[in-house]
Amino acid sequence: MTDNSGGMEDGEASGILIPLHEARNARLDQPVRFDRRELDQILRLYGRMVAANEWRDYAIDHLTDRAVFSVFRRASEVPLFQIVKDPKLARRQGAFAVIAAGGRILKRGQELGRVLGVFDAKLRVVEA
Repeated sequence: MTDNSGGMEDGEASGILIPLHEARNARLDQPVRFDRRELDQILRLYGRMVAANEWRDYAIDHLTDRAVFSVFRRASEVPLFQIVKDPKLARRQGAFAVIAAGGRILKRGQELGRVLGVFDAKLRVVEA
């Protein structure tokens, strides 16, 4: 005779039942992070700016409500720019924003590539 139960007791068939509110709370307790694609776009921009000798250091913060990529000219200074991912604003103003040192929001939007486009604008000298 063969045993077809596969080591299972009677009544213990497939999976474990997890209440939905527990699964939702476990997911909400984790900090917001940049995914691999987003971090790749940010680090490509960072590499270009380091090669242009404009940026020298960075910091990444994964907070409970947002993720922040801060850019520094020197490590001892306040950040020149912050690239912020805030999922709570995704449906309203856009989850991504670029914030200048003074707290001014330079660009905000749904797509990270478009938001990072604020750094692609070429500066030109204006004669007075």
